Amino acid sequence: MAEHISGSEDAFVAKMNEKAQVLGMKHTHFVNCCGLDADGHYTSARDIALMSRELITNHPDIFHYTTIWMENITHVTKRGESEFGLSNTNKLLRHYQGATGLKTGSTSKAGFCLSATAERNHISLIAIVMACQSAKERVKDCASLLDYGFSLCKIYTDKQPPALSTVPVHNGTKEFISCKYEKNFSYVFTSEINQNNIQKKVVFQKNLSAPIKKNQVIGRLEYSYNNKKIGKVSILASETVGKAKYTDYLQKLLLNL
Repeated sequence: MAEHISGSEDAFVAKMNEKAQVLGMKHTHFVNCCGLDADGHYTSARDIALMSRELITNHPDIFHYTTIWMENITHVTKRGESEFGLSNTNKLLRHYQGATGLKTGSTSKAGFCLSATAERNHISLIAIVMACQSAKERVKDCASLLDYGFSLCKIYTDKQPPALSTVPVHNGTKEFISCKYEKNFSYVFTSEINQNNIQKKVVFQKNLSAPIKKNQVIGRLEYSYNNKKIGKVSILASETVGKAKYTDYLQKLLLNL
């Protein structure tokens, strides 16, 4: 696959290292694309978590495969076809509620490793363990980490954001434009939530001028908790407003007269 994509394994590994830097994987350096032990080939639990998050966030179809427990594979060779069964090496899928993946690995130097993902009550977590003494130990340790995470994390979703009024528009065919929120705001807290301490602030772009397209970002709703910013949601234009022409100004003048 590396040779098909980049022409050679070395060229592909160079791209792997470039991508690792983009993702903020500061303690990772790849030497090969197969993951086997080699001098100068290393990573960290945090970096594996960053890579795992990138994968499941931008390519959620991966779960179609990582949640398969057993599958029959047909092996085709010049001598004919033979069928054999494969079972998932991530035993969490059978024993942990909400397990969704993700990847096991083991070498003589790295020991038994696991990047485990799970979801409960709309909260998705990643647990990474490395250098375990056995496959059983890596499953046990990841289960403990996930249990801790789910006991700690609580999700807040604002289902009743502040009502939005129309917004003035300069140089447009309409003087005001209606707007809407892009989505409901959600945030994962790792402590008890006092909703009275959540502050919300609506901020619109200054001197909003036409033309404005439908679903164009024209503002934001900022969220703070105990005066510390925790996120925002974009405010979008609900309609298109064209730029006013000479005839539009003339018609407006005549109506006023």
